[in-house]
Amino acid sequence: MKLLKMTPRELIPAGLSKWINILYQKSNCQKLHKMIMRGVPLFVKILLTCMLAILTMAFLGWTAIRSWIEPPEIPDITQNVAITSLDNFAFLPLDNDEEEKEGEMFVWDGSRAPEGFTADDRKEQFYTFLIIGIDDGVNTDAIVVASFDGINKEVNIISIPRDSLVNVTRRIKKISAAFPIGSLRGRGREGGIAQLQRELKTIIGFIPDFYIVIELDALPRIIDALGGIEVYVPIDMRWNDRRQNLRIDIRRGLQRLDGENAAHFVRYRRGSRGFITISDYQRIENQQAAIKAMLTELMRPWNIFNLPALVNIFNEHVHSDISFGNMAWFAEQLLTNVRSDAFSMYTIPTIGTSGPPMYYEVLNGAEIIELVNRTINPYMRNIEARHLSIITRY
Repeated sequence: MKLLKMTPRELIPAGLSKWINILYQKSNCQKLHKMIMRGVPLFVKILLTCMLAILTMAFLGWTAIRSWIEPPEIPDITQNVAITSLDNFAFLPLDNDEEEKEGEMFVWDGSRAPEGFTADDRKEQFYTFLIIGIDDGVNTDAIVVASFDGINKEVNIISIPRDSLVNVTRRIKKISAAFPIGSLRGRGREGGIAQLQRELKTIIGFIPDFYIVIELDALPRIIDALGGIEVYVPIDMRWNDRRQNLRIDIRRGLQRLDGENAAHFVRYRRGSRGFITISDYQRIENQQAAIKAMLTELMRPWNIFNLPALVNIFNEHVHSDISFGNMAWFAEQLLTNVRSDAFSMYTIPTIGTSGPPMYYEVLNGAEIIELVNRTINPYMRNIEARHLSIITRY
């Protein structure tokens, strides 16, 4: 599956640049200054020609862009995930000396959908996404499942704690281990995505339609391009880490954060002496606040002028199986058809932590089923307990 890595040159439709050059040459705009010196009537003619050329270019460009913008097709629900070479080791242990125990490995049927579901069960214009935030290339810093309901114009976002306990046979049973293991033992990023997709299915019952991998190094640049975000910082945050050359110092209260401080806000977990250390749930709440603030900024009309900068950042730091035209369609829907109060955010339900030494977040299967069916389930049929593989002991 080809990843989205488009350059600005590739964003121009085939043939459009040729017409732009022809119109520019025909208009003689480059000689405008000289024409001014030869008489006003001639200047007016050239000015009108230039204006006509610019309007024609704009019309052609807009027509070409509109021809790209289209709703995506739902992936075949019987289609396997991003890579097939993981079939023999997708749920194997991390350590080579640890043997797989018979009956413990989750059975993978190769389908994106819950067992027994068909394409006829899909809701109309309902799309789901796996969003992964990675740090240092492979470390999973954030896992989010989102849905867009094109009929009711609603967006639902569910955060998955990184320490969530998953039913796999490897020694470290945290879902945050899925992406790095798949990356290191599979085929790089593609293997990491496939591994995480499969383990996610054991939690929510299906594999989301599309994936988006965001390198968190891009977060400050995205937020700066938007002019910052406004969030309420619940506590004074201070942390110094010389090894990472990281210094966090953010005061409590409602404030507008630039890119660097916003990145510190979503990463903050441990506090220096005399400052509060927060839980993973509290950090998820901070991340959700930042996401909502970013969406609010993106929906402001004047940020359309920041689109070129955002496109460049996305080309460099965002990887997805969504085409540019489909991504533009989603952006258009969010900007024009979805109200700011139609965004709802949740954290996947748990029954508590396992405690030392691993501190797993033990998932609450019954509450997960209720939440998934109420928010992100893309099927008209309800997902049931038999479609999940949640464990409470390890």
